[in-house]
Amino acid sequence: MPGSQPDFQKLIEFIRDEVNRDLTNLPIPDKPAYFYDPIRYSLRATGKRFRPILVHLVGRTLKADPDSLMKMALAVELLHNFTLIHDDIMDNDAIRHGQPTIHSKWDASKAILAGDGIFTMAQLLLSCIPDRANEVFGIFNQACLEVCEGQALDKEFENDLSIADEQYLDMIEKKTGALLGACAALPAILTNAGKETAENFDQFGRALGKGFQIHDDLLEIYADPEDMGKSLGSDIAEGKQTMMVILARNEFGQEWEKITSDPDPETLMKRIRDFFSKTDIENKTRSMAKLYFDKARDSLHKIETIDREELLKFVHLVEKRTY
Repeated sequence: MPGSQPDFQKLIEFIRDEVNRDLTNLPIPDKPAYFYDPIRYSLRATGKRFRPILVHLVGRTLKADPDSLMKMALAVELLHNFTLIHDDIMDNDAIRHGQPTIHSKWDASKAILAGDGIFTMAQLLLSCIPDRANEVFGIFNQACLEVCEGQALDKEFENDLSIADEQYLDMIEKKTGALLGACAALPAILTNAGKETAENFDQFGRALGKGFQIHDDLLEIYADPEDMGKSLGSDIAEGKQTMMVILARNEFGQEWEKITSDPDPETLMKRIRDFFSKTDIENKTRSMAKLYFDKARDSLHKIETIDREELLKFVHLVEKRTY
Protein backbone atom coordinates (compact mmCIF):
# COMPACT_ATOMS: atom_id res chain seq x y z
CA MET A 1 0.00 0.00 0.00
CA PRO A 2 1.58 3.34 -1.07
CA GLY A 3 0.73 5.08 2.18
CA SER A 4 4.11 6.82 2.24
CA GLN A 5 3.85 8.38 -1.23
CA PRO A 6 5.25 11.91 -1.13
CA ASP A 7 2.12 13.50 -2.62
CA PHE A 8 -0.13 11.93 0.01
CA GLN A 9 2.24 12.87 2.82
CA LYS A 10 2.25 16.44 1.54
CA LEU A 11 -1.55 16.43 1.53
CA ILE A 12 -1.67 15.21 5.14
CA GLU A 13 0.87 17.82 6.21
CA PHE A 14 -1.07 20.53 4.35
CA ILE A 15 -4.36 19.62 6.05
CA ARG A 16 -2.66 19.41 9.45
CA ASP A 17 -1.05 22.84 8.95
CA GLU A 18 -4.38 24.35 7.90
CA VAL A 19 -6.14 22.87 10.93
CA ASN A 20 -3.40 24.09 13.27
CA ARG A 21 -3.55 27.55 11.74
CA ASP A 22 -7.31 27.82 12.11
CA LEU A 23 -7.23 26.44 15.67
CA THR A 24 -4.73 29.08 16.76
CA ASN A 25 -6.72 31.76 14.93
CA LEU A 26 -9.98 31.04 16.73
CA PRO A 27 -11.14 34.25 18.44
CA ILE A 28 -10.32 33.68 22.11
CA PRO A 29 -10.66 36.67 24.47
CA ASP A 30 -7.92 37.64 26.89
CA LYS A 31 -10.14 37.89 29.95
CA PRO A 32 -10.96 36.24 32.20
CA ALA A 33 -7.45 34.80 32.01
CA TYR A 34 -8.44 32.11 34.52
CA PHE A 35 -10.71 30.68 31.81
CA TYR A 36 -9.07 31.54 28.50
CA ASP A 37 -5.34 31.08 29.17
CA PRO A 38 -5.65 27.29 29.59
CA ILE A 39 -7.89 27.09 26.50
CA ARG A 40 -5.33 28.97 24.42
CA TYR A 41 -2.56 26.75 25.79
CA SER A 42 -4.49 23.59 24.88
CA LEU A 43 -5.21 24.66 21.31
CA ARG A 44 -1.57 25.55 20.66
CA ALA A 45 -0.41 22.06 21.67
CA THR A 46 0.96 19.77 18.99
CA GLY A 47 -1.02 16.74 17.94
CA LYS A 48 -1.44 14.31 15.08
CA ARG A 49 -4.84 15.82 14.15
CA PHE A 50 -5.99 12.46 12.76
CA ARG A 51 -9.65 13.29 13.39
CA PRO A 52 -9.90 16.58 11.48
CA ILE A 53 -7.71 15.10 8.75
CA LEU A 54 -10.21 12.25 8.40
CA VAL A 55 -13.07 14.77 8.14
CA HIS A 56 -11.25 16.54 5.32
CA LEU A 57 -10.34 13.35 3.46
CA VAL A 58 -13.93 12.06 3.51
CA GLY A 59 -15.15 15.52 2.54
CA ARG A 60 -12.79 15.56 -0.44
CA THR A 61 -14.24 12.31 -1.74
CA LEU A 62 -17.76 13.78 -1.46
CA LYS A 63 -16.86 17.25 -2.79
CA ALA A 64 -18.10 18.95 0.38
CA ASP A 65 -18.06 22.73 0.80
CA PRO A 66 -14.51 23.55 2.07
CA ASP A 67 -15.59 26.22 4.57
CA SER A 68 -18.24 24.01 6.18
CA LEU A 69 -15.80 21.11 6.16
CA MET A 70 -13.19 23.10 8.07
CA LYS A 71 -15.73 24.16 10.70
CA MET A 72 -16.70 20.50 11.08
CA ALA A 73 -13.05 19.45 11.31
CA LEU A 74 -12.27 22.07 13.94
CA ALA A 75 -15.36 21.04 15.94
CA VAL A 76 -14.30 17.39 16.14
CA GLU A 77 -10.76 18.39 17.12
CA LEU A 78 -12.15 20.66 19.84
CA LEU A 79 -14.33 17.81 21.08
CA HIS A 80 -11.28 15.54 21.12
CA ASN A 81 -9.30 18.13 23.12
CA PHE A 82 -12.16 18.49 25.58
CA THR A 83 -12.12 14.73 26.21
CA LEU A 84 -8.32 14.68 26.60
CA ILE A 85 -8.34 17.45 29.19
CA HIS A 86 -10.91 15.66 31.32
CA ASP A 87 -9.24 12.28 30.71
CA ASP A 88 -5.92 13.67 31.97
CA ILE A 89 -7.60 14.85 35.17
CA MET A 90 -9.26 11.48 35.77
CA ASP A 91 -6.05 9.55 35.09
CA ASN A 92 -3.86 12.16 36.82
CA ASP A 93 -1.55 12.29 33.79
CA ALA A 94 1.07 15.02 34.03
CA ILE A 95 2.32 14.97 30.41
CA ARG A 96 0.48 15.10 27.10
CA HIS A 97 2.33 15.42 23.77
CA GLY A 98 5.52 16.12 25.69
CA GLN A 99 4.00 19.13 27.50
CA PRO A 100 2.48 19.55 30.98
CA THR A 101 -1.24 18.79 31.03
CA ILE A 102 -3.54 21.67 31.95
CA HIS A 103 -4.36 20.43 35.44
CA SER A 104 -0.65 19.91 36.21
CA LYS A 105 0.34 23.31 34.80
CA TRP A 106 -2.52 25.10 36.57
CA ASP A 107 -5.02 23.04 38.59
CA ALA A 108 -8.02 20.75 38.16
CA SER A 109 -10.57 23.55 38.46
CA LYS A 110 -9.07 25.49 35.55
CA ALA A 111 -8.73 22.30 33.52
CA ILE A 112 -12.38 21.31 34.02
CA LEU A 113 -13.53 24.79 33.06
CA ALA A 114 -11.23 24.86 30.01
CA GLY A 115 -12.62 21.53 28.83
CA ASP A 116 -16.17 22.81 29.23
CA GLY A 117 -15.30 25.94 27.29
CA ILE A 118 -13.67 24.02 24.45
CA PHE A 119 -16.71 21.77 24.12
CA THR A 120 -18.93 24.85 23.91
CA MET A 121 -16.68 26.33 21.23
CA ALA A 122 -17.17 23.14 19.20
CA GLN A 123 -20.94 23.55 19.42
CA LEU A 124 -20.71 27.19 18.31
CA LEU A 125 -18.61 26.22 15.29
CA LEU A 126 -21.18 23.64 14.22
CA SER A 127 -23.94 26.22 14.57
CA CYS A 128 -22.23 28.18 11.78
CA ILE A 129 -22.75 25.35 9.28
CA PRO A 130 -25.95 26.22 7.39
CA ASP A 131 -26.75 22.83 5.83
CA ARG A 132 -28.50 19.92 7.58
CA ALA A 133 -27.84 21.39 11.03
CA ASN A 134 -30.15 19.09 13.00
CA GLU A 135 -28.60 15.91 11.61
CA VAL A 136 -25.07 17.25 12.04
CA PHE A 137 -25.71 18.18 15.68
CA GLY A 138 -27.37 14.81 16.28
CA ILE A 139 -24.41 12.78 14.97
CA PHE A 140 -21.88 15.00 16.76
CA ASN A 141 -23.57 14.92 20.16
CA GLN A 142 -24.33 11.19 19.97
CA ALA A 143 -20.62 10.61 19.39
CA CYS A 144 -19.81 12.82 22.37
CA LEU A 145 -22.18 10.83 24.57
CA GLU A 146 -20.63 7.54 23.45
CA VAL A 147 -17.12 8.86 24.13
CA CYS A 148 -18.22 9.72 27.67
CA GLU A 149 -19.74 6.25 28.06
CA GLY A 150 -16.47 4.73 26.88
CA GLN A 151 -14.48 6.81 29.35
CA ALA A 152 -16.82 5.71 32.13
CA LEU A 153 -16.33 2.06 31.19
CA ASP A 154 -12.57 2.56 31.03
CA LYS A 155 -12.62 3.86 34.61
CA GLU A 156 -15.01 1.14 35.80
CA PHE A 157 -12.75 -1.53 34.31
CA GLU A 158 -9.62 -0.40 36.17
CA ASN A 159 -8.22 -3.25 38.29
CA ASP A 160 -11.26 -5.41 37.47
CA LEU A 161 -9.82 -8.84 36.76
CA SER A 162 -13.12 -10.15 35.39
CA ILE A 163 -13.16 -7.96 32.25
CA ALA A 164 -13.34 -10.02 29.05
CA ASP A 165 -12.15 -9.13 25.57
CA GLU A 166 -15.72 -8.46 24.35
CA GLN A 167 -16.17 -5.83 27.09
CA TYR A 168 -12.87 -4.23 26.16
CA LEU A 169 -13.87 -4.07 22.48
CA ASP A 170 -17.20 -2.48 23.39
CA MET A 171 -15.39 0.08 25.53
CA ILE A 172 -12.90 1.11 22.84
CA GLU A 173 -15.63 1.34 20.19
CA LYS A 174 -17.31 3.94 22.38
CA LYS A 175 -14.21 5.72 23.66
CA THR A 176 -12.28 5.85 20.36
CA GLY A 177 -14.42 4.43 17.57
CA ALA A 178 -17.51 6.60 18.02
CA LEU A 179 -15.73 9.89 17.33
CA LEU A 180 -13.83 8.51 14.33
CA GLY A 181 -17.15 7.15 13.07
CA ALA A 182 -18.63 10.63 13.38
CA CYS A 183 -15.59 12.14 11.61
CA ALA A 184 -16.31 9.91 8.61
CA ALA A 185 -20.12 10.15 8.70
CA LEU A 186 -20.48 13.91 9.20
CA PRO A 187 -19.27 14.91 5.72
CA ALA A 188 -21.70 12.38 4.27
CA ILE A 189 -24.53 14.03 6.22
CA LEU A 190 -23.31 17.47 5.14
CA THR A 191 -23.38 16.52 1.45
CA ASN A 192 -26.66 14.57 1.66
CA ALA A 193 -24.88 11.46 0.40
CA GLY A 194 -27.66 9.20 1.69
CA LYS A 195 -28.34 7.17 4.82
CA GLU A 196 -26.59 4.00 3.62
CA THR A 197 -23.43 5.90 2.66
CA ALA A 198 -23.36 7.72 6.00
CA GLU A 199 -23.79 4.42 7.87
CA ASN A 200 -20.99 2.78 5.89
CA PHE A 201 -18.70 5.71 6.65
CA ASP A 202 -19.65 5.44 10.32
CA GLN A 203 -18.78 1.72 10.33
CA PHE A 204 -15.52 2.54 8.56
CA GLY A 205 -14.58 5.07 11.24
CA ARG A 206 -15.58 2.79 14.12
CA ALA A 207 -13.49 -0.09 12.79
CA LEU A 208 -10.60 2.29 12.18
CA GLY A 209 -11.00 3.53 15.76
CA LYS A 210 -10.83 0.02 17.19
CA GLY A 211 -7.68 -0.72 15.19
CA PHE A 212 -6.28 2.65 16.25
CA GLN A 213 -6.85 1.95 19.97
CA ILE A 214 -5.50 -1.61 19.94
CA HIS A 215 -2.44 -0.33 18.07
CA ASP A 216 -2.18 2.51 20.60
CA ASP A 217 -2.11 -0.04 23.42
CA LEU A 218 0.84 -1.69 21.67
CA LEU A 219 2.63 1.64 21.33
CA GLU A 220 2.09 2.18 25.06
CA ILE A 221 4.45 -0.78 25.55
CA TYR A 222 6.79 -0.77 22.56
CA ALA A 223 7.14 2.82 21.30
CA ASP A 224 9.87 5.33 22.02
CA PRO A 225 8.69 7.41 25.02
CA GLU A 226 10.10 10.59 23.47
CA ASP A 227 8.07 10.01 20.31
CA MET A 228 4.95 9.25 22.37
CA GLY A 229 5.41 12.40 24.46
CA LYS A 230 4.74 10.51 27.70
CA SER A 231 6.16 7.73 29.82
CA LEU A 232 5.33 4.20 28.74
CA GLY A 233 3.46 1.63 30.79
CA SER A 234 1.26 4.12 32.63
CA ASP A 235 -1.93 2.31 31.56
CA ILE A 236 -0.76 -0.97 33.08
CA ALA A 237 0.40 0.81 36.22
CA GLU A 238 -3.09 2.30 36.60
CA GLY A 239 -4.76 -1.09 36.19
CA LYS A 240 -6.20 -0.28 32.75
CA GLN A 241 -7.68 -3.21 30.85
CA THR A 242 -6.03 -3.53 27.44
CA MET A 243 -6.20 -6.43 25.01
CA MET A 244 -2.69 -7.51 25.96
CA VAL A 245 -3.47 -7.42 29.68
CA ILE A 246 -6.65 -9.46 29.18
CA LEU A 247 -4.83 -12.06 27.06
CA ALA A 248 -2.00 -12.28 29.60
CA ARG A 249 -4.38 -12.71 32.52
CA ASN A 250 -6.58 -15.28 30.77
CA GLU A 251 -3.82 -17.40 29.26
CA PHE A 252 -0.93 -16.99 31.70
CA GLY A 253 -2.59 -15.89 34.93
CA GLN A 254 -0.03 -16.90 37.55
CA GLU A 255 3.00 -15.88 35.51
CA TRP A 256 1.40 -12.51 34.66
CA GLU A 257 0.51 -11.90 38.31
CA LYS A 258 4.10 -12.62 39.31
CA ILE A 259 5.49 -10.18 36.76
CA THR A 260 3.15 -7.33 37.70
CA SER A 261 3.42 -7.88 41.47
CA ASP A 262 6.98 -6.53 41.39
CA PRO A 263 6.44 -2.88 40.42
CA ASP A 264 10.14 -1.94 40.18
CA PRO A 265 9.95 0.75 37.45
CA GLU A 266 13.56 0.12 36.46
CA THR A 267 12.79 -3.39 35.21
CA LEU A 268 9.00 -3.66 34.89
CA MET A 269 8.65 -2.46 31.30
CA LYS A 270 11.41 -4.72 30.03
CA ARG A 271 9.88 -7.71 31.83
CA ILE A 272 6.46 -6.94 30.36
CA ARG A 273 7.83 -6.50 26.83
CA ASP A 274 9.81 -9.72 27.06
CA PHE A 275 6.76 -11.56 28.40
CA PHE A 276 4.42 -10.31 25.68
CA SER A 277 6.94 -11.29 23.00
CA LYS A 278 7.76 -14.70 24.51
CA THR A 279 4.11 -15.70 24.90
CA ASP A 280 3.09 -14.42 21.43
CA ILE A 281 0.67 -11.94 23.02
CA GLU A 282 2.33 -9.13 21.07
CA ASN A 283 1.70 -10.90 17.75
CA LYS A 284 -1.86 -11.85 18.69
CA THR A 285 -2.60 -8.22 19.55
CA ARG A 286 -1.05 -6.96 16.32
CA SER A 287 -3.19 -9.45 14.42
CA MET A 288 -6.32 -8.18 16.16
CA ALA A 289 -5.45 -4.58 15.29
CA LYS A 290 -4.97 -5.64 11.65
CA LEU A 291 -8.36 -7.36 11.71
CA TYR A 292 -10.07 -4.05 12.46
CA PHE A 293 -7.98 -2.09 9.98
CA ASP A 294 -9.06 -4.65 7.37
CA LYS A 295 -12.69 -4.21 8.47
CA ALA A 296 -12.27 -0.47 7.90
CA ARG A 297 -11.05 -1.16 4.38
CA ASP A 298 -13.97 -3.52 3.77
CA SER A 299 -16.42 -0.80 4.84
CA LEU A 300 -14.88 1.60 2.32
CA HIS A 301 -15.31 -0.94 -0.47
CA LYS A 302 -19.05 -1.06 0.27
CA ILE A 303 -19.29 2.59 -0.82
CA GLU A 304 -19.37 2.38 -4.59
CA THR A 305 -19.65 6.02 -5.56
CA ILE A 306 -16.41 7.39 -4.12
CA ASP A 307 -12.73 7.54 -4.95
CA ARG A 308 -11.41 5.69 -1.90
CA GLU A 309 -7.66 5.84 -2.71
CA GLU A 310 -6.80 8.60 -0.22
CA LEU A 311 -8.86 6.99 2.54
CA LEU A 312 -7.15 3.63 2.01
CA LYS A 313 -3.82 5.40 2.28
CA PHE A 314 -5.00 7.03 5.48
CA VAL A 315 -5.87 3.63 6.98
CA HIS A 316 -2.35 2.50 6.09
CA LEU A 317 -0.89 5.62 7.71
CA VAL A 318 -2.78 5.00 10.95
CA GLU A 319 -1.93 1.31 10.93
CA LYS A 320 1.82 1.91 10.52
CA ARG A 321 2.24 4.85 12.89
CA THR A 322 5.01 4.60 15.47
CA TYR A 323 3.76 7.23 17.95
